[in-house]
Amino acid sequence: MTNLLQFISLLLTKRRLIVSMAVREVSAQYVGSSLGLLWTLVHPIVMITVFWFVFSVGFKARPMNDVPFVVWLTAGLAPWYIFSEIISGSTNIVVAHAHLVKKTIFFPQILPIIKILSSLVTHAVFLVVLLALLVSQKMQFSLYYFQALYYLFCLLVLSLGLSWALSALNVFLRDVAQLVTVVLQVGFWVTPIFWDINMMASDIQWYLKCNPVYYIIQGYRDSFITFQPFWSHPYYTLYYWSITGVILVSGALIFRKLKPQFPDVL
Repeated sequence: MTNLLQFISLLLTKRRLIVSMAVREVSAQYVGSSLGLLWTLVHPIVMITVFWFVFSVGFKARPMNDVPFVVWLTAGLAPWYIFSEIISGSTNIVVAHAHLVKKTIFFPQILPIIKILSSLVTHAVFLVVLLALLVSQKMQFSLYYFQALYYLFCLLVLSLGLSWALSALNVFLRDVAQLVTVVLQVGFWVTPIFWDINMMASDIQWYLKCNPVYYIIQGYRDSFITFQPFWSHPYYTLYYWSITGVILVSGALIFRKLKPQFPDVL
């Protein structure tokens, strides 16, 4: 508890530095680009359009429970995209900021927070596109939309724990970044983003639901499509927070254990 309070105090103390570095992280992605930040809008729209065309037009995917496939797809893509962006970006973030990490007055544990904040920009665009699709498809508005904030919080906590562990390990073993890329590629297709989990046998569904990211993706669909409260599946919620709590604590411990050796390796 003491370490948690110290970390929260650090975030509050260094909030201006964190925000400025997050803004710089976003701006750096589009340096020299004519469209600049407009690419944050172009990328999600192109991705959604391509996948919609391939699966809906090419493979003749049918509406999921009377929900337009493009809406169902976007509701699953939105959380996965930010999760993937945070994990892939955070894995190499300590190495990328080696010049800062070597300074005794810098706190490298805030680096994953910076990546998380910068990734929220693209996620906001995804949500705007999703809301536009909901309106264009004349789907019902609900206050359950705001429940997505809870699932976003779930995603950020999980991502922070993984980011701490992976970014610290990648300093000593650079193959970690390559392994993360492979795991994310596999996870993209194994996680029920494009397909309904009910297509699988019940015993296989059990294994798929062990993936904590599924809890978040299904939560987004519950918030924007089916309007199911998160407390309607209390045992699964308890399971998610148990796993995420272990990941968060483990990630923090791994980072704290390896942090003193960063300057020597970098």
